[in-house]
Amino acid sequence: MNTFTPRTFVIPELRGISAKTIEEHMKLYTGYVTNANTVLVKVEEMAKDTAANGYAISETMRRFSFEWNGMKNHEKYFALFEGGTTPLSAGSPLENAIKETWGSVESFMERFKMLALTRGIGWAMLSRDNDCKLFMHWVDEQHLGQLQDTTPVLALDMWEHSFVSDYQPSGKKQYIEDFFVNINWQVAEQFFTE
Repeated sequence: MNTFTPRTFVIPELRGISAKTIEEHMKLYTGYVTNANTVLVKVEEMAKDTAANGYAISETMRRFSFEWNGMKNHEKYFALFEGGTTPLSAGSPLENAIKETWGSVESFMERFKMLALTRGIGWAMLSRDNDCKLFMHWVDEQHLGQLQDTTPVLALDMWEHSFVSDYQPSGKKQYIEDFFVNINWQVAEQFFTE
């Protein structure tokens, strides 16, 4: 049976996002890892009697996508802060794809920031498909709206726990601005070309 171990992230001091928020956020991430493992263990136990546990197995597995995506979305998010802030490399494959899709980096940023202001809890995502075409999309909660056969390049957590203690609910726009100030674009470029 597969099991998962929480990753360790080395995140420098960030503008606007406190070390305390990152520390608390990491606890939530660890919870997703633990819960993904728990789901798999429970299903293995229930599978010993599928006739009696068929419905319970199905409902428990329904929860797996939430826990799995919670784990993976956070791994992308935290990785974008590692190594300190770096700019998007001029002429990189990612920059070229952004310009091809939205005309300019500025146009992309404007549209992505609008996406991030979607009401509700979830994630603003930039993902690429197998042909390296880019798509912006909103993911409700952790798992509703993930695009199949795409790889996240940018993952911006818009659940309140990621910003409310540093920015208050009214500071959502500033949190989005600071996210872009703090990210390491070289990591995003690696996600794009992997």
